[in-house]
Amino acid sequence: MTATKGRQHRWALAGLTVAVVAIGFDITILNVALPTIATDLTADTSALQWMVNAYVLLFAGLLLPFGALADRYGRRRGLLLGLAVFAAASVAAAWADTATQVIAARAGLGVGAALIMPTTLASLTALFTGADRARAVSVLVSGMGVGIPLGPIIGGYLLEHFWWGTIFLVNLPIVALAAISVAVFLPESRDPHPSRLDPAGAVLSTAGLVAFVYAVIEAPEQGWTAPTVIVTLLTAAMLLTGFTWWELHHREPMIDLRLFRDRQFRWGSITATLASFALFGLLFIAPQHLQFVLGFDALDTGLRLLPLIVGLVVGAGIATRLAARVGHRAPIVGGLVVTTAGLLLGALTNAASNYGFIATWYTIVGLGIGATLAPAMDAVLAVLPPERSGAGIAITMTMRQTGGALGVALLGSLLSATYRDRIDTTGLPAPAIDAATQSIAGTLAVAHRLGLPALADAADRAYVDAMVWVLIACATVAALGAAAALLFMPGRVSDRPTIDSVAADPTATA
Repeated sequence: MTATKGRQHRWALAGLTVAVVAIGFDITILNVALPTIATDLTADTSALQWMVNAYVLLFAGLLLPFGALADRYGRRRGLLLGLAVFAAASVAAAWADTATQVIAARAGLGVGAALIMPTTLASLTALFTGADRARAVSVLVSGMGVGIPLGPIIGGYLLEHFWWGTIFLVNLPIVALAAISVAVFLPESRDPHPSRLDPAGAVLSTAGLVAFVYAVIEAPEQGWTAPTVIVTLLTAAMLLTGFTWWELHHREPMIDLRLFRDRQFRWGSITATLASFALFGLLFIAPQHLQFVLGFDALDTGLRLLPLIVGLVVGAGIATRLAARVGHRAPIVGGLVVTTAGLLLGALTNAASNYGFIATWYTIVGLGIGATLAPAMDAVLAVLPPERSGAGIAITMTMRQTGGALGVALLGSLLSATYRDRIDTTGLPAPAIDAATQSIAGTLAVAHRLGLPALADAADRAYVDAMVWVLIACATVAALGAAAALLFMPGRVSDRPTIDSVAADPTATA
């Protein structure tokens, strides 16, 4: 690579990283503004939930078809279109007059994110190879992680000084920077011999994934045995089964599911999903612990999540260098072991634990997750043919997003059930009991209204007890992932069969 081309590619990587940072903090920035939006737009709880969920629903549901379309029509073009959609939806959300308009705009942001995410990672195959690609993946993984705590930090600052719409307008300069860098420095890449369009596959995958994610979003609220949840899960299962059958039997499938015959692709995708399960689970419980138990505001909560993100960035860098020497398996296994250790250390937290102890295990968990995600994502890219990298990486990203959504749903249900079991409502008036057992926020509101400091202390203890069980569940998942990666993930292999040869000979890497 010439020095000039190397500089061009580094500037292109900078633009790709800025794009994923925007996606990262857009996931969390809305949460700090929900109380203000509820007041200004008279939005009820259901509307506020859908402002959050509309983004996740469209993001997860459209990754597969958008990844395949980017391979066909060009990843640079797809990325610029995604950035444009993201910017337009941000403007629409900022000046929305009703809750319905905010929900629609958030759905538009999900569409933009689904275009941006697979094209950023797939574009790396056109820019870098080998160790350079691994380092670039590490940078992108770190960018995704850095964006998450920036949400409450930036959102908290903006809400203190401006109106709530600015939490969406802040996307515009970030998107503009990414778009300029991509337009100037990122070369176009696409499949030179694309297959024909597969509308049936696109419809089946999108409908099935949207149904599945909808069900896991609604399950903690309605209950896993609610008729709506069961029917939606069954519908999702039928649609996704139909999608699998169609893709395996169609002459020119949208997504080549034979990719899963390759052990490195299969276990790289699975371990990345398990790491995301743990990360999303921790990000679900940690802000509530920092705000409700330790008493930090939204801005301080974002700042106190930084040890987790610093750990993620450092872990990704260390694992990338290690993978270049010994292959992907060792850092992935090691990362999941460190994640397990950090989560089990976190399970020693009690209501009296200080932030120093909490920051310590945040850092350890971050190190482990970073050390898992960077080599796992690079392991996937390493075996994908460049012309099909968009569709291939979209599979992994879809697994990560749906795994994260499922993790939040399952762990949220565990948190709620354990909290209800631990909280003591003896002596409370009947109308207050229901509110006090719904969540720690509800309990603290009742305690404040009735002047019951003992109830507030009980809520702190009950939430920490529930959080401990969630951390143990996450640690169990991470430990199982480490064992599976050790047993099944290929070690350092030279002259590996390509995906195409695996398709021709399924026993090559099985």
